[in-house]
Amino acid sequence: MTQPTHAELARVVRDHAGRLAASLVPLVGDFAAAEDLVQDAVEAALTHWPVEGIPDRPDAWLYTVARRRGLDHLRRAHRHRQKLALVPWPPEPRPDDRLRLIFTCCHPALPRTAQVALTLRVVCGLTTAQIAKAFLVPESTVGQRITRAKRKISDAGIPYRVPSADDLADRLAEVLAVIYLLFNEGYLSTGGDHAQARDLADDAEFLAALLHQLMPTEPEVAGLLALIRLHRARASARFDRNDDIVQLPHQDRSLWNHEAIADAGRLLARAAAQRRPGPYQVQAAIVACHAEAARWEDTDWAQIAVLYDMLLHLAPSPVTRLHRAIALRYVTGPAAALAEVDRLAGDLDGYHLFHATRAELLRDVGETARARSADERALTLTTNPAQRSLLRQRLSWT
Repeated sequence: MTQPTHAELARVVRDHAGRLAASLVPLVGDFAAAEDLVQDAVEAALTHWPVEGIPDRPDAWLYTVARRRGLDHLRRAHRHRQKLALVPWPPEPRPDDRLRLIFTCCHPALPRTAQVALTLRVVCGLTTAQIAKAFLVPESTVGQRITRAKRKISDAGIPYRVPSADDLADRLAEVLAVIYLLFNEGYLSTGGDHAQARDLADDAEFLAALLHQLMPTEPEVAGLLALIRLHRARASARFDRNDDIVQLPHQDRSLWNHEAIADAGRLLARAAAQRRPGPYQVQAAIVACHAEAARWEDTDWAQIAVLYDMLLHLAPSPVTRLHRAIALRYVTGPAAALAEVDRLAGDLDGYHLFHATRAELLRDVGETARARSADERALTLTTNPAQRSLLRQRLSWT
């Protein structure tokens, strides 16, 4: 055995916990019981592995602990004990077992916060304490969300299965939305003392990659995975040594992972070849336009504006219109872009990026005083320390 780093420990637990849960659910016949067994095993691993090292067969180690705890818990239920005793050692889950697990955790009958917590706990193997720390909420709150979700699954008889073909599109959209939400929170945190939460971004990429492995012909799954990887390819250049944001025009592009950008581009091209466009594919194409430009000055803003038009057709939203206006700044000029942004005031007054974007455009057209007011308003609407630092810098210049 070797002594694991924190990253190695997280990776092994994340991979094998989901496999173990997927194996136990159909065998013990109860989602909550299987999840509890897995968490017992994960918590035991987090206690023993940092000291003893990761075993050569982590799946077998986790399964042995889960099976032993399961026999203890079910000792009074003779039929269940016999059934659990017949489980092969170590378990060999089928690919669709983990797919069923993801769709069960992200069932639309559960609140979005519960979907995220349950997915992180069951599929990724995080403990309640780890989830609470990631989202900066009390551990008791996360525990309640998970308990209620498991109770809802049991009481409502939510099936442990992949949805039928008729329901798959809507349910897949829900699963993708959970992964996207998880990535956004990791990429730029909405609260607390940290600008980003890399562990959450890691988990989002893991889930997207797992889903792509299990559903390789779904172009939107590939699109989301490409989107995440394109964003993460420039992670080394996004923040300076003080953890302040480095805006895209000023990033050192030599620090970007160009191999990852190329791989994501190929993934996106294969998805596009299926001719079933969707919002995640289009968002990935927009990010690819930025990532593939050798210099800021080489950015194809006209193409980006066209892609935003496509995105508005597929998934219209005020936030997408705001991002389209940012692209228009470089196509038709700041005055036209400002007019587009001002039309969104009713929908986005509580969104910090609306005011921050408006401030930049107001400066472009010489409205310095109004720009300062817009930045001050943006500052009141974000708690992210890197965003607040950027806004304070801008205010200090005026």
